[in-house]
Amino acid sequence: MASDVGTDPLAIVRGFNRTVTERVGALQETYLARGRSLGASRLLWEIGEHGADVRELRARLGLDSGYLSRLLRALEAEGLVAVGGAASDARVRRATLTHAGREERRRLDAASDELAASMLDPLPPARRDRLVEAMATVTRLLEAGQVEIERADAASPDARACLAAYYAELARRFPGGFDVGQSLHPGTDEFAQPHGAFLLARLHGRAIGCGGVLFESDGTGYLKRMWVADDVRGLGVGGCLLAALESLAREHGCVAATLETNASLTEAIAMYRAAGYGEVPPFNDEFYADLWFRKELAPVA
Repeated sequence: MASDVGTDPLAIVRGFNRTVTERVGALQETYLARGRSLGASRLLWEIGEHGADVRELRARLGLDSGYLSRLLRALEAEGLVAVGGAASDARVRRATLTHAGREERRRLDAASDELAASMLDPLPPARRDRLVEAMATVTRLLEAGQVEIERADAASPDARACLAAYYAELARRFPGGFDVGQSLHPGTDEFAQPHGAFLLARLHGRAIGCGGVLFESDGTGYLKRMWVADDVRGLGVGGCLLAALESLAREHGCVAATLETNASLTEAIAMYRAAGYGEVPPFNDEFYADLWFRKELAPVA
């Protein structure tokens, strides 16, 4: 029996998709009357004023490499884009906007602003505010569903970049600053298999968070170096990383997960407690720790 369309989640999502694609002009032969498809226009915008690696564009937009190449060739034929080797590595293909491309991007921005205004202007102020708030909520929830957690080498460039951002944040937030040399496990080699594991969270190919687990001899998984970028907080990335690290510990045979944290990291403390971690007496001499936590892990079925 078919579900009531008014309450069927899939029907609601399909209806939402139909309304949005029609309203933003995705069904038109050309987008914003600029003579090219929505995909080509979006690609022109994503390349941006400073250019972008083709590999980045593919990951950011989730495009098939063949389709992306066709779009780039079409933009090159228009004289809007140049594709060549990156200055730092000729093997890396990089797309940059020509002068005409930058002008066209500005025209696209203006036309896009007009389209956005046409959606808001007919509404009274209260409904306009509701629509803007709802759009912001939908955007963040859709992005949350696109976050990917992957196992990584803690010494890789993306992992090092995440750790550097994490250490910089701790230096800002801790009353006395932060020196990784005074913290336990300052290196990255300890997270290598079989003694540990390191995870990266990615959104559109960009590394936005990290976390590591060390498999201790006492049967616990010791969680360390959990961090999420400021601009994606609120998407549940921290909780996803925490759950993934617990899963790795459980698969390794660990009976519990442990961690310590600083009292100034109030958001992290709230997340740990909500995830079932209970405060315990200190179990190590971490220089920056104020609180120690433990969570029992159910064995793998």
